[in-house]
Amino acid sequence: MRQDENLHYLDNAATTMVAKPVADAIYKTMTEHWGNPSSLYGPGNESKALLERARAAVAASMGAKADEVFFTGCGSESNNIALLGAVAARKNWGSKIVVSGFEHPSVSLPLKRLSQEGFDVVFVNPEPDGRLDLDKFAAQVDKNTILAACMHVNNETGARSDVNTLAQKVKERNSRTAFHVDGVQAWMRVPTDLAGIDSYTVSGHKIHAPKGVGALYLRKGHNIIPPYLGGGQEKGHTGMQVAGVRPGTENLPYAVGLATAASLMHKNFKERKAHLAKLNACLRNSLAQIPEIVINSPDDAVEEVLNISTGCIRSETMLHFLETKKVYVSSGSACAKGASSPTLAAMGLSERRMDTALRISLCADNTQEDIDALLDGLREGLATLARLR
Repeated sequence: MRQDENLHYLDNAATTMVAKPVADAIYKTMTEHWGNPSSLYGPGNESKALLERARAAVAASMGAKADEVFFTGCGSESNNIALLGAVAARKNWGSKIVVSGFEHPSVSLPLKRLSQEGFDVVFVNPEPDGRLDLDKFAAQVDKNTILAACMHVNNETGARSDVNTLAQKVKERNSRTAFHVDGVQAWMRVPTDLAGIDSYTVSGHKIHAPKGVGALYLRKGHNIIPPYLGGGQEKGHTGMQVAGVRPGTENLPYAVGLATAASLMHKNFKERKAHLAKLNACLRNSLAQIPEIVINSPDDAVEEVLNISTGCIRSETMLHFLETKKVYVSSGSACAKGASSPTLAAMGLSERRMDTALRISLCADNTQEDIDALLDGLREGLATLARLR
């Protein structure tokens, strides 16, 4: 996929390169299916049919029904619609919200704003190993809890949460509580099971589709009041108490691109996971031979994401040193733009471990050469760069 063979891109949790078949599908749609899907004549009908085929493909990749999936502009927008919409539909009978303490800002910040508006928002932090204690989380749910939310795969450490078991525990304590999952880093990395889940978010640019497209699963019968007003687009299943979940003319080319990427990822899922597991194991084993490095990710984190700390070289310093070797990693979530990691802070790690943390994130296009280039760069950086005192 990449044109520069000397480039070693290891920041796929931030974004992925667009796959050529996806780009081709988008271009074809742009030039051949230009009609508005809402128009009631030939070109519009053709576009509408193509949109619904794309919706069905994305739904199938999630194990959902087509009329439970809504196209959005990104994962962040999907999270906002799901969270704010669920709260608006339930605020007449409760005010408590329970959420894991290592969420993406598109979950944590809307909920912090709701706390400023008077809602009782309880953040349940992960354990020091990066995992979430499901019983501790569920214990916070009571008869006043209108919403619970938990990330499926953490974007900084790759830690997995058993969201289906958690959904069951939440519903046992309060069957009326809406349960939302941010699945942006999980979709196409782990199998998706929507049992017990009311809403689930996915994003295109994490699976080799473009930036600017995502999708939101809303279980049939799960009522929300979306924060947007407009036309009747993305209306969804019959009986929904809204005019449109995400009003605005649909981005048909990108919806087709999202569906194409999902189909490509699904087609070679087992082979891709085996390849990534091999690279991850090699990386972990090699890092264990470097005395300064500590792994912050749990042992059972997804193969694609590995978070480490050097303990002695600031993240930004090491990041830019690796850049000179054409090795690209990050110091945490791309959305944080260099700020301290909220996930590592929630885990209770020391300032030094947080200040020296790096996130390495793989995709199936990565090779052993990429791993070797990273390891060589880390060793040279540790030997030559100025250390923290």
